[in-house]
Amino acid sequence: MDSKKYNGIYLSVLAGAGGDDAKDWADMLFRMYVRYADRKGWKTTVVDDRILHIKGEGVYDILKSENGVHRLVRISPFDAKKLRHTSFALVEIIPAIPTPELSSVRIPEKDLKVEFFRSSGPGGQNVNKVETAVRIVHLPTGIVASSQSERAQSANRDRALEIVKIKILELMKEKRETAVENLRVKVKPEWGHEIRSYVLHPYKQVKDHRTGEKNSRVEEVLEGNLDLILKTG
Repeated sequence: MDSKKYNGIYLSVLAGAGGDDAKDWADMLFRMYVRYADRKGWKTTVVDDRILHIKGEGVYDILKSENGVHRLVRISPFDAKKLRHTSFALVEIIPAIPTPELSSVRIPEKDLKVEFFRSSGPGGQNVNKVETAVRIVHLPTGIVASSQSERAQSANRDRALEIVKIKILELMKEKRETAVENLRVKVKPEWGHEIRSYVLHPYKQVKDHRTGEKNSRVEEVLEGNLDLILKTG
């Protein structure tokens, strides 16, 4: 498909095992991408916790290579002994496919678990009053998506279902499967070889393990200057 017709991307960051350190690392990565998008002049919408909708020129082509496991090595701020910890987070980039193209993805209602909860983010006046936020689980695969960026429950449901359908389309391409009903394998993040490492101790370096690109200005990268390490040409 032509990336120019995508309606931007959905970027999500999932914390790996490791408790507070892993959650903090996922938050750091999420902030990095928000700041990078700001640098690029892209429009961003926080859809849910660590889920970002980004719209802008070339956003998919530039960020699609961020898919994968990112590793952080640092002195843990949560360790009273000030020991060095390694944390992992999974970054997921999916194109925001236009709604008409998603109409071909038909999911039986029995395969969906829909949960409603109170919005805790940018949900406006309804925060903590009405269960406007929505989480949808596609039971056969374990694919999950949620949204709390809209004020209306129905709009959040539509947004979450859109993300579920996009993930299913991506999985169908990966598995070379033509029927949604044949997707029966639970999808789980695989914490394998990282695509990039960010080392803050005992030395400072960010390294992309695919391109071999290295840079000692790791703090600047984490502040959103991804162009120091990201190949965009």
